[in-house]
Amino acid sequence: MSDLNVLLADIDTLKVRLDALRPLDNASVAEALAVEYTYESNRIEGNTLTLRETDLVIHKGLTVAGKSMREHLEAINHYEAVLFLREWVQQATPLTESLVKQLHALVLRGIDRDNAGRYRSVPVSISGSRHMPSQPWQVPKLMEDIFVFYGENSTTLHPVLLAAEMHERIVTIHPFIDGNGRTSRLVMNLILLQRGYPIANIPGDTDSRLAYYHALESCNLGGDKQPFHNLIAEYVLASARHWLKVMGV
Repeated sequence: MSDLNVLLADIDTLKVRLDALRPLDNASVAEALAVEYTYESNRIEGNTLTLRETDLVIHKGLTVAGKSMREHLEAINHYEAVLFLREWVQQATPLTESLVKQLHALVLRGIDRDNAGRYRSVPVSISGSRHMPSQPWQVPKLMEDIFVFYGENSTTLHPVLLAAEMHERIVTIHPFIDGNGRTSRLVMNLILLQRGYPIANIPGDTDSRLAYYHALESCNLGGDKQPFHNLIAEYVLASARHWLKVMGV
């Protein structure tokens, strides 16, 4: 695993090159990345649509035989949430606790009407993890504390670390009944996009998913955040390299 400071320095070097190319207005590339991000983020959570099927569901409105209605809605909802991210970045909409709830409402729209955009009122456990999320009565105060942290660090902490921290802190609290992973990754990428960095698109294949979960578990159980910070930084770096390659520089 690369040294975190080296990763951040490499990311910032590539960001300077990306900034010189702005606006990155290649619509077809941005669209392909939005679909790919939707596919990978949903795949992490167990959605079985392929990349091609995800694209067809989103752009053609097709239903795929053998796939559940939930999987179709997950594709449509996440893609539309990504479009909202772009709008919020263009409008310089500040990240707030209310915005996190709006993202969650988009993720679960048509899937869970009672819980979309609302903090959970019952205890939950995470399958396959030893981490025990906070009790429901703790959630509002803990989420409030996250945004105190965000306000105190939004201009001083490196944006990649700030994004990783917000993702990890939200998903550790597990404030919602469902959709915590997708929502926290959207928050992470909103922070990155708002500061001119490319998104961190975490692949949903088995090895990548396990590495992601293990890094989160290191934060949850041992307080060791370096593996998670490194992981996110590596994906941001890969995304920056991809954009430069696409732009032919």
